[in-house]
Amino acid sequence: MPVSSASIETQRGPFAITREDDVTMTARDGTILRADLYLPDAPGPHPVLVRRTPYGKRLNDLAADFNEAHYFASHGYLVVVQDTRGRFTSQGRWYPFVYEARDGYDTVEWAATLPGSSGRVGTFGQSYGAIAQYLAATQRPPHLTTCIPVSAYQLTFENYWYNGGVLELGWLLSYFVNMAEAVLAAEGDDAGIAELAALKVDPTVRFSALTDTTLRHQPIIDWADRLERGAPFLRDILTQNTDGPYWWATDLSRQLFNMDVPMLHIGSWYDIANRDTPLYYTGLRDEAGTAPARAEQALLMGPWAHQLPFNQPTSGGTGDIDFGPNAAVSLLDVQRQWFDHYLKNDGQGLPRPPVRIFVMGENQWRDEQEWPLARTVFTPYYLHSDGDANTLHGTGTLSTHPPTNESPDHFRYDPQNPVPTTGGRTIGGGVADQRENQTRADVLVYTGPVLTEDLEITGPITVHLYAATTAVDTDFVAVLSDIRPDGYAHNLAEGIVRGRFRESYDNPAPLEPGTIYPFRIPLWNISHVLRAGHRLRLHLTSSDFPRWERNAGTGAPAGTDTIPTAAHQTVVHDAEHPSHVLLPVIPR
Repeated sequence: MPVSSASIETQRGPFAITREDDVTMTARDGTILRADLYLPDAPGPHPVLVRRTPYGKRLNDLAADFNEAHYFASHGYLVVVQDTRGRFTSQGRWYPFVYEARDGYDTVEWAATLPGSSGRVGTFGQSYGAIAQYLAATQRPPHLTTCIPVSAYQLTFENYWYNGGVLELGWLLSYFVNMAEAVLAAEGDDAGIAELAALKVDPTVRFSALTDTTLRHQPIIDWADRLERGAPFLRDILTQNTDGPYWWATDLSRQLFNMDVPMLHIGSWYDIANRDTPLYYTGLRDEAGTAPARAEQALLMGPWAHQLPFNQPTSGGTGDIDFGPNAAVSLLDVQRQWFDHYLKNDGQGLPRPPVRIFVMGENQWRDEQEWPLARTVFTPYYLHSDGDANTLHGTGTLSTHPPTNESPDHFRYDPQNPVPTTGGRTIGGGVADQRENQTRADVLVYTGPVLTEDLEITGPITVHLYAATTAVDTDFVAVLSDIRPDGYAHNLAEGIVRGRFRESYDNPAPLEPGTIYPFRIPLWNISHVLRAGHRLRLHLTSSDFPRWERNAGTGAPAGTDTIPTAAHQTVVHDAEHPSHVLLPVIPR
């Protein structure tokens, strides 16, 4: 995660810092894990903060001259930054997430006994480092006092490596190519590193995207062989392509009742974990193991993407848009205030409102008492057309009036010519003009009237679609946009559904060609005000590549197709099949 050293430097605390490198800890099975300790030059004892990472405790921003660990240490914390099992300086075999619960428990309890420790331990970290916090919390380490996870998945099948049953192709392969490079580097395999670097758009950028040619390779399962040495677990991920026990072993949505500490859950509207951050908050608010823990959960949702710096400038990481100076919140200060409350003070009750959201469009922060908001009016906006909603020049419209007798819309989906990923909740995504995609004949576009007053949508969004296909399996993609007066199509949220998973992720069923089915497409969470003079738009298609793998239409297991087949798609909107997007409208 990129962190601006200059911006963090300006927040330096009163204490000088020393660092002890490669301090060893022995896990319960005898594996040696190594950490760097950041120590404040101040009388102790000090509360301890733990960050565990598979990305290298001394690589890039984690070892900058003044980074987040320095920041917390300069404010009087003993900070532990540890390489996870099998990564860089730590021994053992790395398998994503499998060892983090037990190793996290052992690390928290070890950290509580370090010289100078007060015995109170908190955890912090983003993405993998956030998931590792939740996994450790399920083990209830006695000295764990609080956690601040940033941008974490729940590790359920349908929204991590897969989304709606569809492989998250672009970031998954990019991620594992980059992770494999570190393994080959440890083995001194320069030729192997060069081979993998050649697959990336920019070999000099950490976690760079892969080239289009690389991502178009089929069958996808070939990558299991290609990355066998550096990422042997990729084969499991690609072959375990339905829900089941493999996923349940680390599925955190099934373990919420095991967590029993206050947590501040931080996420973003353009984050790939957009679905999960609010689910952690609501889930633990209802299911955490103790009443105090249930009462002391808090949620913060900002206007950022996944790769957010801790001191967010304005629009950094969110594509084309500038969300203004109010977006420049210091997440380091936010976290320190939370940690001070629970680790340095008495920690009685929440130190902040339970929910704080950034309302895009207005570009203001707002405090709330719950999520979703109790005053939400879920309002259907129905699809209409004369049977030719293709492109933004067609007759497709959106309105709150249900359809009557209307002709369906049609388009041809060709896996060899997919609709390109343009912004969205993916690494390197954010806000991007959707008009180029919306001029394609394989994209159906439905636009609402010019708004005469502001429209706020805050909460989860769902598309309820009635559609048919000529294939035995297909995907449907939905993208919601705010159309500005100059025509710019500002994407707000998107989602996908795979036909065979329409009813179940663990028992997929093929489609009967020509049969109309109801599909539910979650677009997940948003807080945005469409201003008067703007318009609402929904577009539908069957691909978003390379973010999601292309559906070949054969019904074969994910990643095994070599010869994709085109399909003819039908979207129905009539009295019997009222296709619509359900919006969480907030009265103003």
